[in-house]
Amino acid sequence: MASDPVTTKPVLEIRDLALAIGGARVVDGVSCAVAPGEVLALVGESGCGKSLTALAAMRLLPRAATLAGGEVLLDGENLVALPEQRMRALRGRRITMIFQEPLAALDPLSSVGTQVAEATGLSGGMAQRVMIATALISRPAVLIADEPTTALDVTIQAQILDLLRRLAADRGTAIMLITHDMGVVADIADRVTVMYAGRIAETGPTVELFAEPRHPYTALLLAALPRLSDAPKAPLAVIRGQVPLPQAFSAACRFADRCPLADERCRAEQPPLREVGKGRLSACWHAERVR
Repeated sequence: MASDPVTTKPVLEIRDLALAIGGARVVDGVSCAVAPGEVLALVGESGCGKSLTALAAMRLLPRAATLAGGEVLLDGENLVALPEQRMRALRGRRITMIFQEPLAALDPLSSVGTQVAEATGLSGGMAQRVMIATALISRPAVLIADEPTTALDVTIQAQILDLLRRLAADRGTAIMLITHDMGVVADIADRVTVMYAGRIAETGPTVELFAEPRHPYTALLLAALPRLSDAPKAPLAVIRGQVPLPQAFSAACRFADRCPLADERCRAEQPPLREVGKGRLSACWHAERVR
């Protein structure tokens, strides 16, 4: 399995991660890495395996999910092989996470001192700030931010993104950002890993990937972004169909049924994640034809 290229030594490296739920591989051979001071975005529709990948890195998988293979290295230490006592010493200190739905992660009965800020009657933006403050109080080497701007208004979203950007630049924090919002990715990420149905579809530097996608799924995600140049009330571009359920994942290309470039080879063989340019990887038989 090809690994996600980084320009400096990564602080967090996920190698060939495989996760299963009920016998189905919901994450299948995922490799990515993030270096100090870098923002790596994991993107894709709901059900692509982004959050499960992050939870595996934190050793916080739901009970239904099991590790089926792979490694998660933090400063070279394999987290999946550690005893829980050692993992607790790292979790929340060297590696921390901002979870989805911050209001659900806070205890409304706790005091100000316990949760950094007042926990009753918080707005979504204030709750997110509390979660971020809690995650950062130990000055972690790695911060995993799972949909940190979802359901926030654009002003608060901009403030949250600015905070994450300054953390990477000023503290050298390695940030793994999980999102489905390609606009957020363009604003903050240095590199992008696009996931689809538990596998990596494409990865590369943000500027190059946005300018010239090398996987049909990436191209369609970008085409779905609204633009100021669009005519008033023009219909938004959509990706037909939906992400298949894990039990229906194909042994060939999992995007074939939704892909405008798919042919018989795509429906018969799994495309490998291969180099398609400097720092660029794509899992598509027709990567050079993508526009």
